Amino acid sequence: MSKRQNDNLSMKEALSAFIQKNKLEKGMDKVNANDAWVRLMGNGVNNYTTAVELRNDTLYISLSSSVLREELSLGKSKIISMMNEELGKDLIKKLILR
Repeated sequence: MSKRQNDNLSMKEALSAFIQKNKLEKGMDKVNANDAWVRLMGNGVNNYTTAVELRNDTLYISLSSSVLREELSLGKSKIISMMNEELGKDLIKKLILR
């Protein structure tokens, strides 16, 4: 059984300590990347998005519209920088639209 801490922690601090102790950062990064995509791209793009997946440092986006895929491919570097800014860390290095 783990030792009880007598420090008063805020909920945010307690959750971040729990995530770090149990090595859940990668899973949380995947969830946060999905949420960031939804927030940044808006309803127009999200209607055509079928899957968002983060593997290592690559973000895979599956789109049902080839026209939208081509349009987004022109601004990959801007999308990567916007996503990293939204996530608060340099997490995404490569974007693959499929």
